[in-house]
This record gives sequence, C-alpha cells and structure tokens, in this order.
Amino acid sequence: MTTVSAKGTKLNRRGLETRSTLLRVAVRCLAEGGTEAVSANLVAREAGVTWGTVQHQFGDSDGLWAAMLESILERGTALIPVPEDVTTLGERVTVVVETIWNALELPTLKAMYTLRTALPREWPALEAEYPRTAAALLEWERRWEQACRDAFAGLDVDEAKLRRVRGLLPGAVRGLYDEQYLSTRADVAEARQGLAAALTAYLS
Repeated sequence: MTTVSAKGTKLNRRGLETRSTLLRVAVRCLAEGGTEAVSANLVAREAGVTWGTVQHQFGDSDGLWAAMLESILERGTALIPVPEDVTTLGERVTVVVETIWNALELPTLKAMYTLRTALPREWPALEAEYPRTAAALLEWERRWEQACRDAFAGLDVDEAKLRRVRGLLPGAVRGLYDEQYLSTRADVAEARQGLAAALTAYLS
C-alpha cells in the first residue's frame, strides 16, 4: 500500500521515515503526558521538525491523531488472541479480561486514552472538530466488537448479553487497573478473577 502526503503526493524514503518518526513521537508524548500532551505542535517539536512538516504529512492535528490511531490498529493492538486450547466460556472470559489488563500497560493504549480524554466528550462535537479522528475511533469500536465476537465464537452465548459485557469490560478492567494505584489494600489480581467469574456466570 502506497503512503501519500496530505496533498496526495507519494512519499519518498525520507518522507516515510519522517512520517514514522512523527507517529512514534506522538504515541510517546501522549503515553507519557497528560491531556496537555495532546498537541500536534508539541509532537513536531519533540520530533525535531516544523509545523509545516506535520501539515505536509497529515494536513492538521486531526490528520495526525487519525493516522496515529490507524497505525496502532494496523499493529493488531485491538485484537484478542484466544489460544486454540481455550475452549470453555470461563477460560475465554479470563483471556479477554487479562488481554485488556495487559493492553493497559502498552504505550499505544495509554496514548489512545490520553487522546480520547482530551478531545471533545460529546460525539457530535468530536465529529465536527475532528472528523478523521472520529472515523478512526469508530473503526476501533468496530474492531473491538468483532474481536469480542471472535473471542466467543462457537459458544452458545446470548448476543444481547455479550453486547452488554462488551460495553462493560473496558471500563470495569480500567477501574481495577486504576484501583491498584489508589488503594493500599486491594488485591487486584483476585478482583480480576472475581470479575471474570461474575461475567462468566452472567453469560452462562
């Protein structure tokens, strides 16, 4: 697949390297910083390029964030790998819970969380101000839905219940993830086991 600039021109080797650097720096800035790190100008400075270079590559900040999300998705971060020998409902629920938990440690997922937190909360405003980023987030949502369906393929699971669990899981696991830094007495590993058991009972 040919990668082109924001103006539709084919990028040469140097251009591709610059693009790769900008995307890598964008992930790092967002993963390591707070909402103030959601700045295309900051990414440009950290990458050692001008704002004009960002415009040439992505058009604007919307294009940069969208490209970052797309590049993360291409690496398969949103997928839930289920080993072939994991066949029972309980085992698969545990795999999904642990996959989300482990993903929260990844710089890419931290970057996504920081970005979404900084952008407009209301979807109409997000689509109006960052249409390409909104489209990339929708694709992430579509892939997440498909990953959940694939994770429970072959099991007799009620679709409506699975839809509710799909909506619950990211927030529930993130809540436990944050709790490990907020509580001095919480056994988060045991809590994850409890979450998996509860979801298994609900889906059964």
